[in-house]
Amino acid sequence: MAQLVLVRHGESQWNLEGRFTGWTDIDLTPVGIEQMQRAGRALRDAGFQFDLAITSRLKRAIRSQWLMLAALDAMWIPSIADWRMNERHYGALTGMLKTEAEQCYGAANVRAWRRGFGSRPPTMPPDDPRAPQGDPRYTAVPATSLPLSESLCDTLVRVQLLWQDTIAPALLAGRRILVSAHGNSLRALIKLLEQISDEDITRLDVPNGVPLVYRLDAALRVIERHYLELPHPARSTIL
Repeated sequence: MAQLVLVRHGESQWNLEGRFTGWTDIDLTPVGIEQMQRAGRALRDAGFQFDLAITSRLKRAIRSQWLMLAALDAMWIPSIADWRMNERHYGALTGMLKTEAEQCYGAANVRAWRRGFGSRPPTMPPDDPRAPQGDPRYTAVPATSLPLSESLCDTLVRVQLLWQDTIAPALLAGRRILVSAHGNSLRALIKLLEQISDEDITRLDVPNGVPLVYRLDAALRVIERHYLELPHPARSTIL
């Protein structure tokens, strides 16, 4: 039986401010740090051990992973920081307050971009200094693969590739995996695991800092899934 645990990063500064973050590299707040320490303690107290940790290229997910592994006394295990687990790219909305975006584009459009499966926000200009094509994190990634805006469907495509070439083979080899990532990249992975419909995935939220535990059979089908009980309620932020 395979073990896979998914955890959304702790609260970031832009989560707190209500901004669209996407691929901007924003760090955790003190609340976010405490959330991840609590998640790590909960995993430790429940007896979890891991052989591989997977995260994105963004510091809020990476630091969240560090904090959990520190609590588990497992900072020595192999770790992969893969851009395909990055948050969904919010295009021209990046950095905007959600209220500002609604004033600029209309509440209905913003709601569709945030919650719809196939809706893609306006594209970030390619010459924008925040565009990933100029970011050293992604120099080894073909420029044509780097987005300037994404829907959840687009995010699912890259997450599925990571599942196929890295996560699934490691699980089949018996490795116990901890994934620290983002609301939308985790929604994409959950959709794959649970075969959730395009319509139903729009209603799924992933709370900050609460481990989601999966037990999978030999064909990597879900046998059991549950959120791990924490010592104290974890604060959640909206997507």
